Amino acid sequence: MKKKKDAKGYLEAIRKLHHAGVNSASFYPVIEQDNLFINKLLGFFKKTNTAEYKMLFFIMYDIENNKVRNLVAKYLEKKGCMRIQKSIFLANVDIPVYQEICVDLAEVQACYDNQDSIIAVPIPIDYLSSMKVIGKYIDTDIIIGTKNTLFF
Repeated sequence: MKKKKDAKGYLEAIRKLHHAGVNSASFYPVIEQDNLFINKLLGFFKKTNTAEYKMLFFIMYDIENNKVRNLVAKYLEKKGCMRIQKSIFLANVDIPVYQEICVDLAEVQACYDNQDSIIAVPIPIDYLSSMKVIGKYIDTDIIIGTKNTLFF
């Protein structure tokens, strides 16, 4: 049998959210209408991460040197890029991080004599959501932040 949460449990959850920096006038506990409260809460978190300060982009490269290629791949993963193919990454990061990645990759490119290429392609979220993938499934919802998980 499910145990029904009391008002103190909801208030404690609200306090934790407020303490974590989540401020919204829509956070009022509704004891009788649990679903309404949860829907309001989820609605707050469903905002996508593609606001004006975010940049959604592909990074693609053709690097001959194995050591340089592996270092670039590790660097991109540390910066929050998601590998979708061996030499293609997808990212949704703050604009300063995007600019930092481009500057750093340009420095790598300039460090040694090569015929390699590294391409950064910004894309609108509409293009990504209409992208057709043939073959292995790519979960783009993770990178654009449309999947939500809420823990209490």
